[in-house]
Amino acid sequence: MKKLFYRLWAPTLQQNLFQEILLTVPRIICGYLLTADFGAAKFGLPWSPEEKNLGFFEVAFWFPNDVAQYGGLFAMFPAFLAWMGAFAEAVGGLALLLGFQTRVFSFLILCTMLVAIFAQQFNAGLWNMLPALGFLWVALVNMAIGSGRFGLDYLLTLKLKKQ
Repeated sequence: MKKLFYRLWAPTLQQNLFQEILLTVPRIICGYLLTADFGAAKFGLPWSPEEKNLGFFEVAFWFPNDVAQYGGLFAMFPAFLAWMGAFAEAVGGLALLLGFQTRVFSFLILCTMLVAIFAQQFNAGLWNMLPALGFLWVALVNMAIGSGRFGLDYLLTLKLKKQ
């Protein structure tokens, strides 16, 4: 079991510090944006001036209704899939920012971005797909290499090695 956790946590280390920084900066920026901007909006936060007259449930539950419009499987389980997408963006973005469980959360973010690209933005054109495409590429790279030296995964693997 320890080997499995080690393989999931252990980041691929780069040869020099400059490479580590080049791979860390997009991870931190995308993690912050996913959590603070995209993920928070799916939970009904932050409250905008036009939303102050609405009740909590009217604001917080717009996302499952949006997901149900994708049709197919999304229409069958809109609440579950909407909250999983919001979780992947909000909590996954925070995990990406900290470099914690980077490969696992990168996979969840990758799946969420594929849905955003093909179910939500595909017919709206390339310009509307660009944010999701950017997050997809960052998640793909981080799924392959992990957090690098500047993440909690690296510290956890050092601790596992000592045991």
